[in-house]
Amino acid sequence: MTDAELAAHLAEAAGRLLLAVRDSAMFTGKALGHAGDATANQFLCHALRHQRPDDGLLSEEEKDNPVRLAKSRVWIVDPVDGTREYGEERADWAVHIALAVDGVASVGAVALPGLDGGIVLRSDQPQPLPAMAARPRFLVSRTRPAPEAEAVAAALGGELVPMGSAGAKAMAVVRGEAEVYLHSGGQYEWDSCAPAAVAAAHGLHCSRIDGSALIYNCSDTYMPDLLICRPEWVEKVLAEVARFAPVE
Repeated sequence: MTDAELAAHLAEAAGRLLLAVRDSAMFTGKALGHAGDATANQFLCHALRHQRPDDGLLSEEEKDNPVRLAKSRVWIVDPVDGTREYGEERADWAVHIALAVDGVASVGAVALPGLDGGIVLRSDQPQPLPAMAARPRFLVSRTRPAPEAEAVAAALGGELVPMGSAGAKAMAVVRGEAEVYLHSGGQYEWDSCAPAAVAAAHGLHCSRIDGSALIYNCSDTYMPDLLICRPEWVEKVLAEVARFAPVE
């Protein structure tokens, strides 16, 4: 099984497991989110350690092991991206499985199990990008829209599209539901590694909001910002970001 096939298989299987936890009706709200996180994390970390024992591993739900820093290949996992949305039984949550090679998001799979039928978007099976909207649509947080995204959208005559998890937002650009995902409120490596790998494979631009490269498997896993967007909008978005957003 190739790395990409493994990522996709695990993302899909974890998604089914999470739906089973949700459908068991044993948990609701925050308790459901905690149960889903724990169950999916145990499954994914056990599977990756068994299937790729020589690789490093970084998961949101596991204590970080600095041994990964000496590894060229590191799996970066978010068992439930959008725990709040999952706990609220919404559709906009995701499962992230990525492989970073020498700091680059090289392989990824993002499962969206909450959608009807569930789907998995993969870095090894890119599809043509759908047609764009006349006005750029900017994906923003449901609860904390980034001021920079609001300002750039206004400057470019765009509209805001609130949505849950980072993976759901990034895949919405891949799926043609929006043109720009601009985030400046801080994330961690597991929030963007798999989405960036999948988005880049589909021909989207992926970077920091100053246009610099996304670098993974760092000792500090915090990532201040992220831009995933259609290539047609990169130049204009970066120019407007430079006016509004100082980069850390």
